[in-house]
Amino acid sequence: MIYRVVLDGRTYEVEVEAGEARVVDEYITASGPAGAGAQETTEADAGTIQSEAVPAEVISSPVPGTVMSVEVEPGQFVKAGDTVIILEAMKMENEITASVSGTVTKVLTSKGAAVDTGAPLVVIG
Repeated sequence: MIYRVVLDGRTYEVEVEAGEARVVDEYITASGPAGAGAQETTEADAGTIQSEAVPAEVISSPVPGTVMSVEVEPGQFVKAGDTVIILEAMKMENEITASVSGTVTKVLTSKGAAVDTGAPLVVIG
């Protein structure tokens, strides 16, 4: 599961697997540039992370196929039901839609890419 976490005015995406956490990506927030009053996260901060975590939604490929087009870009707001990817599978174009409303934080594929079932395509936070 991927969470967005805010610590000392800096926003991080954190992926949690089997009780372990690692930083996936760091974002600079409007509160100031990286390093401005920033502190390293320690084990003592672990309680803070849980209370401020907001889950992200990963849109995955329902079938194997080829990405025909990417309809969104990072930073774009989408509503549940909006098309995010058009995927060709078995000579048919399939619209892959957002399951939640939110801001696209990552696009994990590109036009022409071959993807398997379950491959992550887009992250919405």
